[in-house]
Amino acid sequence: MSRTVSPRWSLVVLAVLLGFFLLAFSPVGGGVAHAQDDKQPGEAPVAPKKADNLLWHIIKSAGIIFGPILLALSILVVALIVLLAMDLRLSAAVPPAFVEDFTDTVNKRRFKEAFEMTKEDESYLGRVLMTGMSRLQYGIEDAREAAFNMVDSIEASKKQFITYLATIGTLGPLLGLVGTVFGMIQSFLVLGAGGTPDPAKLAEGISHALVVTLLGISLSVPAIFAHAYFSNRLTRIKHDVSNMADDLLTQMYHNSKKSGSDAAADTRGVNTPAIKPR
Repeated sequence: MSRTVSPRWSLVVLAVLLGFFLLAFSPVGGGVAHAQDDKQPGEAPVAPKKADNLLWHIIKSAGIIFGPILLALSILVVALIVLLAMDLRLSAAVPPAFVEDFTDTVNKRRFKEAFEMTKEDESYLGRVLMTGMSRLQYGIEDAREAAFNMVDSIEASKKQFITYLATIGTLGPLLGLVGTVFGMIQSFLVLGAGGTPDPAKLAEGISHALVVTLLGISLSVPAIFAHAYFSNRLTRIKHDVSNMADDLLTQMYHNSKKSGSDAAADTRGVNTPAIKPR
């Protein structure tokens, strides 16, 4: 199929990336964490601690284990969505210009030229028609069966990429759950050490758990939505291609029958001698 990237999709992707970039670099809570007001008498004032940047806070909380895994899965999800958005377009699967040219060529009974058109066209419909036309000499039913088998074969190849989205959508919350358990273990280790627990260390473990959970859910939501969206689009494309291929093959079959009948009639008219009265 055609791999031309639409400028509209490029602008949408750039806008989304820019939005995430601005959100990531925005400070948390104004950027300053004030000290507690209930200080003991004579205690030195504690300087306010500057809060981490949101992006840096997420990177530290994700760590060297979950961070690279979630980043790789995020890149894979974006790549799959862009690839499927370019590949599963109705205008690319059933090109209107190709349908019009093919119909006009078949009506003119230039069947060899029509077959060459399907060989040169890389669309979903072109591949299905080429397979059906190669079996048209054995009858219309055989041609339809071959065309529908090709439709199922192409659909299976496209479903592989869509299934990857569903798999990533399932793995996202599971990875977040693992991060949650890991962060809670760190917090309970601090509590189990005895004495007065350090609030900073407790907050670090809980923050780790929440950030990894957030990243897992954030990865899962677009993957599940994209899986449902592209599954429905593939189903629609399959039905449109099947119906269009059946119509065009039937049209070509009847035109070939008419062409053979006309040729036979012309042959009988030429070979049959006229009977003259004596």
